[in-house]
Amino acid sequence: METKYWKLSCAEREAGRERSDSAADLAAITEAAEMLRAGNTVAFPTETVYGLGADARNTEAVEAIFQAKGRPSDNPLIVHIADRAALKELVTDVPAAAAALMDAYWPGPLTVVLPLRPGMLSPRVTAGLDTVGVRMPDHPVALALLAAAGCPVAAPSANRSGRPSPTLAGHVLDDLAGKIGGVLDGGAAGVGLESTVVQVQPDGSVAVLRPGGITAAQLAAVAGDAAVTGASAAPDFTPPQEAAEAMAHPAAPDAAGKSSPAPRAPGMKYAHYAPQGWLGVVRGASPAGAAKTAAGLLASARERGETTGMLLFEEHLPLYPAGAADCVVSLGPLASPETAARSLYAALRRFDEAGATYILAEACPETGLGSAIMNRLMKAAAGRVIDAE
Repeated sequence: METKYWKLSCAEREAGRERSDSAADLAAITEAAEMLRAGNTVAFPTETVYGLGADARNTEAVEAIFQAKGRPSDNPLIVHIADRAALKELVTDVPAAAAALMDAYWPGPLTVVLPLRPGMLSPRVTAGLDTVGVRMPDHPVALALLAAAGCPVAAPSANRSGRPSPTLAGHVLDDLAGKIGGVLDGGAAGVGLESTVVQVQPDGSVAVLRPGGITAAQLAAVAGDAAVTGASAAPDFTPPQEAAEAMAHPAAPDAAGKSSPAPRAPGMKYAHYAPQGWLGVVRGASPAGAAKTAAGLLASARERGETTGMLLFEEHLPLYPAGAADCVVSLGPLASPETAARSLYAALRRFDEAGATYILAEACPETGLGSAIMNRLMKAAAGRVIDAE
């Protein structure tokens, strides 16, 4: 398959945030929308990461997403809409707390899981569940594409499953060129981490199924501190390629005759976002202690013949000896989690470019956006934590 590539004029501007009404851009978006309506897949920019879209009503088109990504079939997809009025056709109910969150944060990096109206979407989108995650992206290219397509668009991140999510069109092409219909290049994504996924519970509380671009504090500002809870599901760090293979060739069920249930939202199950080398997260009571432990492990790895990598925060760089790793990547200042979020996935891909086989990453406080950053790092490291103490 030849992948069509459109470079939009907004790709030259920071984060592609400005709307472009140029004839060439409008023609590209129109052509991409026609591809979606015809059952093809198109990658497009959002404010979080690049998504790989397909008509959410078309099972064959949705199947092409799973095939291109190598995505496990029990991992549901988020549906993107350009107009809140589209919810009436997709879901049966919007709880008051969900409506309030939409009022506050749509368009934006917030996905709300709602009860699905039967027969409206391909069952492949929801992994057979009776709910669907819906969001309205805050990006002019995404909104223009969705409006032109005139259909709900299922769109996970536009990368091979398990790989770092794409924040540039080039990342999409690295992973999926020749496997998808087209790529709309709208420049760098702004937030850099996927959306926060929430679901209103029967008691009216708001469960955070996946942390993301909208923080717990922002949710609590609308729903109330006591009303916001975290996901209770135990983490599953199975590589998605292994899971997809197991589902294609299922073994016998467990002793209870049951299989693992599908998660309510993407990102809750399986290892994700991983570089090709081994990755561990270093955690310590102090930055100096964590740096000392990391430096020792990196030196030992280099003696074993590993190509080493270190992911750290800018102010901690002086704590490491010169040349502590073959590839050292900064996430920016610890006090600026927005910078870390925006650069995390590109940083992980940098280690692949350097051929790093042994990588360590500094942990960060799990407050604000730090919760989402640590969620992604832990997924990328398959839960591997090294305690400096």
